[in-house]
Amino acid sequence: MKLSKWEAAVILLSAVFLAFTAGWFLRGGQGSEPFRVETERTLEVTVTSLPAPTKEPERGKVNINTAEAQELQSLPGIGEKRAADIIAEREENGPYRFPEDITRVKGIGEETLAELLEYITTGEETR
Repeated sequence: MKLSKWEAAVILLSAVFLAFTAGWFLRGGQGSEPFRVETERTLEVTVTSLPAPTKEPERGKVNINTAEAQELQSLPGIGEKRAADIIAEREENGPYRFPEDITRVKGIGEETLAELLEYITTGEETR
């Protein structure tokens, strides 16, 4: 039996393809290590519950909505004139909603406010 040129070429190409494929699969199995999965290790979780936040009582703070001049003068940087200005502004424009509202008073700026914040309250903050 005699093979034509085309038949010989197809058989040769098939043999080359099979040899390449076999080499590809054999080479890949020898060089790499298998994938490892650790099943012995466990994750330890510690749950810590924190106490519910509570609003600290505002002891020692001066309520700028109800304080008289004498109480206001006990604050740092507030003298007789500035205490009178705080009361006058409060009566003219209504109560202060937040301690920061004290800057409505002429002469009380950001620096004075920074000094006063830990000592004053309005009794209405929800922080």
